[in-house]
Amino acid sequence: MENVRPFPHQQADRDGLEEQLDAERFVLGTAMNQAQDIKTMRAAIKGVDFQRPAHEVIWTAVLNLVDRGDSTHYLSVVAELDRTKELRRAGGMSYIAQVNDYVGGGDASHWAGKVRDAADLREEANVGRLMVQRATAADAEAGAAIAVYEDFAKRRRERQEQQDGPTAGPFLDWADFFATDFGKVELLPGRLMAPGQQIAIVGEGKAGKSLLVQEWLWRTATGQPFLGDRAHDPIPVLYIDAENGHADIQARLISYGAGPDRMGLLTYASFPPIRPLDTVGGGQDLLRLVDQCGAQLVCLDTVSRFISGPENDADTWLALYRCSLLPLKRAGKSSVRLDHLGKDAERGARGSSAKTQDVDHVWELRAQGGGALTLKRTYTRTGIGPDRFAIVRQARQHGDTYAPGGTRHILMAWDTETPPTPGSDEDIIQRLDAANVPADAGNRVVRQALQKLQISAGNEKIARIVRARQQALSDVSGNRSAEAFQDPFPGNVSRNAGGTEETAGQTFPGTVAETPGTPPVPPASPPEGGNGEGNGIPSTSKTPLCTVCERPLHGFRLDRGYDTCLACDPTTGSHPNTA
Repeated sequence: MENVRPFPHQQADRDGLEEQLDAERFVLGTAMNQAQDIKTMRAAIKGVDFQRPAHEVIWTAVLNLVDRGDSTHYLSVVAELDRTKELRRAGGMSYIAQVNDYVGGGDASHWAGKVRDAADLREEANVGRLMVQRATAADAEAGAAIAVYEDFAKRRRERQEQQDGPTAGPFLDWADFFATDFGKVELLPGRLMAPGQQIAIVGEGKAGKSLLVQEWLWRTATGQPFLGDRAHDPIPVLYIDAENGHADIQARLISYGAGPDRMGLLTYASFPPIRPLDTVGGGQDLLRLVDQCGAQLVCLDTVSRFISGPENDADTWLALYRCSLLPLKRAGKSSVRLDHLGKDAERGARGSSAKTQDVDHVWELRAQGGGALTLKRTYTRTGIGPDRFAIVRQARQHGDTYAPGGTRHILMAWDTETPPTPGSDEDIIQRLDAANVPADAGNRVVRQALQKLQISAGNEKIARIVRARQQALSDVSGNRSAEAFQDPFPGNVSRNAGGTEETAGQTFPGTVAETPGTPPVPPASPPEGGNGEGNGIPSTSKTPLCTVCERPLHGFRLDRGYDTCLACDPTTGSHPNTA
């Protein structure tokens, strides 16, 4: 009968049956080649869902191997079927080898879903036939048939809801859409992003990206203010870390002020056993973690640790978005990913440019030295929120460890209305003045002072700064100051802050209290024979003196008519107690 052409409806039925059997073969082929996907498929289907009995026999053998912890290679399946005397019912070794080739045509959950849906349709058809057969029977039998159908419909609806989740359909409801005021956006704590957005924070190695983001998300999960923002209600956060060891994570969290009973809604996944996120399986693993902890904000540190494809290949980042980040965004989850700058920092993050095409904002973090940081938004899709933060990283260290609660990031405040760019000539001049480095100091003295302040500057920049400071001094006084160089106090530390001693390896001695602006520097002791209090030598300089400590005013404090030095300015909170 091979030369007989079937009627159109018969051909359609055959095509549909063959498509269904192919889906069953893909499930079995995936199980024999990708054992890690068996768990996903096993949760979706049962043996009775297979239409071909031979496929149910093979599936049962696969599950027996999994339960014993054995390999599911097709030869192992053949051996298992031969042991249970089921090899003939399964179609023989040749058919199992044929089924073994059905792999790579789609992800496991897709084919398992097709098998399950076909089984539901068959069950629905059987229930329908049962109702027709009993339609002419007694009322009691008809009622029983209806009850059977309603029970089936309920089970199918519950299974579908479990598969689809709470997400809405793909089409916009125009009435609800235009009734929603999208202009009312309340940014997440820290004002770096809005709910549901995805951002990238990139920076050079050792710039402190993890330090900044870990404190930010810990404060977000515990309802604390950050970077001048007000306190918000705690937000569930999932921090996925494949970069930092447990000892580093613990030391950092303690230095922020965290502890076992002060973690709020923060869930931390350290080196989690998940598949690469640029694969379908990895995306499923990520969503499973998010569902387990109920996170509304997810952080990937560092994103390059979670991919399997080449970093310079655009397809890698497109796959990451399609498999992992798109499902997060569809579910209304926010995400933060940390990344490294490339060799050419001006070109942004390393790797393909496609890696930043899907994010709403790109923030670049740069260290300026001495604990000063700049966080600048280099790309934005919406323009909502600030574009730049000038930050001071404060830290207090005792020996080789950081003091609990002594590390934090605060906004930098300025005496001038327009703050200079951190690391610029004007910024360095202000910081030299704040450290009481004489305005007429030469290149060597300024270089030594910058080393103590941990500020990087080349020879040309130092020479330019020295000329500018000496020129400013000449413009005001008409002559050069004879004041000798004084060693600055290490770091920007308030004189009233306790426990801020400089220790070996300390990068930025800071204070626990979050005071506005860079903490002022107490004045250094005057040199022997100089004009200072306590040495019995009266002042002979014509330069105006500070009305509090009676030391000579110089630099921008003198230029702008201040009557106190920076350390004695009452507005900085470090005015000495003269009572």
